[in-house]
Amino acid sequence: MEIKSLIILSFVCAMGAISPGPSLAVVIRNTISGGRFQGVMTGVGHGIGLGIYAFIAVMGLSSILLSNENIFIILQWVGALLLIWIAFNMIKSTPSQSSETYNNGGRRGFFEGFMIAFFNPKILVFFVAIFAQFINNQIGNFDRMVIAVLAGVIDTIWYVSVALVLAGTPLIDRIRINANLIDRIIGIILILIATSLIIKTLGLNLQ
Repeated sequence: MEIKSLIILSFVCAMGAISPGPSLAVVIRNTISGGRFQGVMTGVGHGIGLGIYAFIAVMGLSSILLSNENIFIILQWVGALLLIWIAFNMIKSTPSQSSETYNNGGRRGFFEGFMIAFFNPKILVFFVAIFAQFINNQIGNFDRMVIAVLAGVIDTIWYVSVALVLAGTPLIDRIRINANLIDRIIGIILILIATSLIIKTLGLNLQ
């Protein structure tokens, strides 16, 4: 695959990663509540989850998922319920839970980051649309793997950078003073996003 095409593809993947959404909210929240390590592991988990969808799309296996509407809807429902679960934990969190958060931060961060990506099938739709512009029958499996890994690495770098930059500034200490309020605000935002996903999913089922 040409270097020029890889550069363009990298830029598109970076723009997709940077766009705000529930993933960014969870990374920020985990960095605030669990520190740098939990935020970084959230980014790593998200990158791996996204990389799986990138691999599925680039290897041409996407038709298996996209052609089965039931699987697609189930993934959307699980993703929405996962957001509600995370939001509920945010809203009911108390300062006394901070030590537990730090102790289990790496595992919790990785799990939440991975699940947020894995149960968001719209990522697969995004990759199918993007990769279609760059992949043809002349591209071998090695080039396809490079594309999938590149997408996952770019996503990981973005969210890990967010965690590192946020955790490395005095701003994080100021934010922690109002951590409970911020948790509740982010939790409400995630519930609104989840509700929107549920409404859209129900709308598809009724059509």
